[in-house]
Amino acid sequence: MTIRNFHSRELGALKKKEVRIHIGDFYTSSQGIVISTILGSCVAVCLHDKHNNIAGMNHIILPGKTNSMVFDQQTRYSINAMEILINAMMKKGANRHNLMAKIFGGAHVLPDIDIKNAVGRQISDFVVRFLETEGIPIMARDLGGERPRKVFFFTDTGNVSVKKISPTSIFRLMREEARKKQIIEQEIRKPGNVTFF
Repeated sequence: MTIRNFHSRELGALKKKEVRIHIGDFYTSSQGIVISTILGSCVAVCLHDKHNNIAGMNHIILPGKTNSMVFDQQTRYSINAMEILINAMMKKGANRHNLMAKIFGGAHVLPDIDIKNAVGRQISDFVVRFLETEGIPIMARDLGGERPRKVFFFTDTGNVSVKKISPTSIFRLMREEARKKQIIEQEIRKPGNVTFF
């Protein structure tokens, strides 16, 4: 798998279907498509099983795991997002032992916050530890910095192209990430649909 800077004309020339995932989402495929996303402080993990031609990418907005009973297919926490992505790929025929990873994002977009406590750093560190613990090799990474990224994952080859985005885009991303985090926190505070006898 390779990582390189991206030029917009390349995607059109390849005439591949592009699937865009948003904050907290994931997508898997056994077809030759392009999965894309835009990252600020969030982190995306690209997984590829080249032996079975299965690939997938997630978009993680929060570090750690939820302590809530709320758990759905759109969960945004690191541990849940990773397990959901891996399980979805395995359902399509991927072998967990064949998986290779590339990780992106985790930009430090809030300079007023100490970088050690920044959410992007926390997600990045968590994901690296998770992959190392699971024995999934990290083939490439592009983490940190101050600029947001647009990531293009070519599922047939496992190649990834990254386009650094103008700093003026950070504020729109920050607003969207903050809005999503607020929605998640509201969902977690809701009582679950469980009846106890």
